[in-house]
Amino acid sequence: MQRFFLLFISAFAALSSLNAQELAGSRPNIILVMTDDQGYGDLACHGHPFVKTPNLDKLYTQSTRFTDFHASPTCAPTRAALMSGKAPFKNGITHTILERERMTLKATTVAQVLQKAGYATGIFGKWHLGDADEYQPNNRGFDEMFIHGAGGIGQNFPGTQGAVPGTSYFDPFIKHNDKIVKTKGYCTDVFFKHALGWVKEQKEKPFFAYIALNAPHGPFIVADKYKDPYKNETHNNKKLKEKSVAFYGMITNFDENMGLLMNKLDEWKLADNTLLIFMTDNGSAAGTWNFDMKGRKGSADEGGSRVPLFMRLPGKIKAGVDVNKLTRHYDLFPTLAELAGASISSDLELDGRSLRPLLKDSNAAWKDRNLFFHKGRWASKNATGRWGKGDSNPDNFKYKGFAVRNEKWRLVGTSLYNIDKDPSQKTDVSKQHPEVVAEMKKSYDAWWSEVRPMMINEDATLETNKPFIDLYEKQKANGGIPNWEEPKL
Repeated sequence: MQRFFLLFISAFAALSSLNAQELAGSRPNIILVMTDDQGYGDLACHGHPFVKTPNLDKLYTQSTRFTDFHASPTCAPTRAALMSGKAPFKNGITHTILERERMTLKATTVAQVLQKAGYATGIFGKWHLGDADEYQPNNRGFDEMFIHGAGGIGQNFPGTQGAVPGTSYFDPFIKHNDKIVKTKGYCTDVFFKHALGWVKEQKEKPFFAYIALNAPHGPFIVADKYKDPYKNETHNNKKLKEKSVAFYGMITNFDENMGLLMNKLDEWKLADNTLLIFMTDNGSAAGTWNFDMKGRKGSADEGGSRVPLFMRLPGKIKAGVDVNKLTRHYDLFPTLAELAGASISSDLELDGRSLRPLLKDSNAAWKDRNLFFHKGRWASKNATGRWGKGDSNPDNFKYKGFAVRNEKWRLVGTSLYNIDKDPSQKTDVSKQHPEVVAEMKKSYDAWWSEVRPMMINEDATLETNKPFIDLYEKQKANGGIPNWEEPKL
């Protein structure tokens, strides 16, 4: 009997090892979907009192969910961390505008790593890591590029960021590979439709589709039929403000598109071999409830960085499982590379670590670490008007808008919170635990010393050319702007 039991245990261990090996190097298709400014609490499955997200709720039940996953406080830094596997400041990104959103050309992107491993790669929606040609996705590992300019549709700031004149959330002008096209439809619908059209055509290789939406980022624009369900909702006994009504409508529109994506993966027999990932880029911008966390977008508090992460791969990743370990945006780079069987050079010196052990066992050993946050966004020496006012020396902002987080504690400035017991950050316990404050501050000082020399965009010249506008004007003068060829799904 004992011998039988030992054989059973041995067989079970071997099976577990085999499953782990199957996940590593299994080369699934990968679809990473990320919304802009949707917080952890802006989903029905996370307990929001009235937002309608039935398709995200369905994906939630089918996924392993990372409940303590953190992005950066704002969007371009998060995108840089996803693409590079490194802290945003190491990529030169300390802002979302003024050339400080440009990801260093020395960075190797996850798209390049996957491309080298035999994947087809495509980006659909928002890039926001540099508008000049050399910084664009088609020069950073993406075969297919279908993006808007600047940090948001219609935005224009000093430097190279500048949207095509007349673009909007409806019928936006989009850069499709090497040309500007005029699309037809609402921006989120357009991005999903083009992404799905591209996915449908991928026959020869596994693919990586990065669907990075601009919604529900402001301006808060969406069709009335999506806003109508929220017009009579209240917050603090008052009717929702118009921007919140539209914000939730944009989330519902996005959710509808997630349903289309999931249905098409089923229809095309791709669901079982496609890793579907959903996340957001930072805390909520216009939501009225954020899981009772302190802070929102742009904050160094918990609510500024904690975001959803759902990962679905039927048969290889368990459904309905919560992972409570502390994880970070730059962990996705090594995770995707490992699942794709891609090699990562040690020269890359990634900050992230693969999530694969936690995908196999939510209770797997996971070494604690200090994670560092900074909202950046100090003034620029070269800007004019309101963007140029104030102090532009990063060192004078070292201790302003920063946080350090590990499994138990969050240090925000001089305040310390036991996140394990006080997730809403209601009680500062720094005086009771000065040794924790000292250790976290010391680690932060060391981190700042490491990243400070890598802030290469601080004195960047604000270029006068606007690459997206220049391309638009050139095309307009030489035959006009072609219409988008809408794919048939």
